[in-house]
Amino acid sequence: MKLSVPGRAVAAAVVAATTLLTTGSIAGAAPASPGVAAAPDLPVANVKAHLAQLQSIATANGGNRAHGRTGYKASIDYVKAKLDAAGFTTTLQQFTSSGRTGYNLIADWPGGDSNQVVMAGSHLDSVTAGPGINDNGSGSAAVLETALAVSRAQYKPTKHLRFAWWGAEELGMVGSRYYVNNLSSTNRSKISGYLNFDMIGSPNPGYFVYDDDPAIEKTFKDYFTGLGIATEPETEGDGRSDHAPFKNAGIPVGGLFSGADYVKTTAQAAKWGGTAGQPFDRCYHSSCDTTSNINDTALDRNGDALAHAVWALSS
Repeated sequence: MKLSVPGRAVAAAVVAATTLLTTGSIAGAAPASPGVAAAPDLPVANVKAHLAQLQSIATANGGNRAHGRTGYKASIDYVKAKLDAAGFTTTLQQFTSSGRTGYNLIADWPGGDSNQVVMAGSHLDSVTAGPGINDNGSGSAAVLETALAVSRAQYKPTKHLRFAWWGAEELGMVGSRYYVNNLSSTNRSKISGYLNFDMIGSPNPGYFVYDDDPAIEKTFKDYFTGLGIATEPETEGDGRSDHAPFKNAGIPVGGLFSGADYVKTTAQAAKWGGTAGQPFDRCYHSSCDTTSNINDTALDRNGDALAHAVWALSS
């Protein structure tokens, strides 16, 4: 997520206690809505394995995965290889920003109504200061694992599924804006919804749902309600992440967020757990945003909610 605008208040939320199974799944997973195919559980161990790979890539490439750097291209190559092996049709979209070459990766799952496209995406770049494992390895890894779950299930959705990993978000949503701006008006109109996942494993987490498209918002909220977890609307992210270019083009958007650099209040800590008086992510845009900077419970809950929404909205 790009740099925040300071001083905006954050709403509190209520989180019920939920335990993780030894497999990494959530006990008491929310049931599917009537008539909606149930998404498979998204193993948090698999998501964390992708994060470990992104950490290794950053470590081997100057400590970051930033736009125009070798760590970013290696990150794109890792994700693309996984998707190619899983049967996706992948496209690398190249652009230039700040004098450096950037890349978006688009992955289409065969089948489904191409006039009704459901997209899920995340930015893959970090800032230059660190490896960017929560921001935004967390969203990128969960979107990747959801795509791989689609392949494992040989899912046949009614709508067409497309996944995306954006470049240069940290410079102002450059990659996602380039993608949207280069769509024809016809192809823009075919996207029935874009789901964004930027920072979903914050170490002192909150549970926020984008308050944009009502149907998408309800899909996420109903899932968390099924787990006994109350959510709060996410407004802090407006204009700060890759849903913004889609929203500005009139495409319905939604997504999840676990908090960035602002401070968790006493009331929020009482309701959510965690530490009052500390940021949701104390390592935001810092060198300490490593694999140690992830809350497994938040990563697991949000990953499962991501998969649920992909299945529910594409059925």
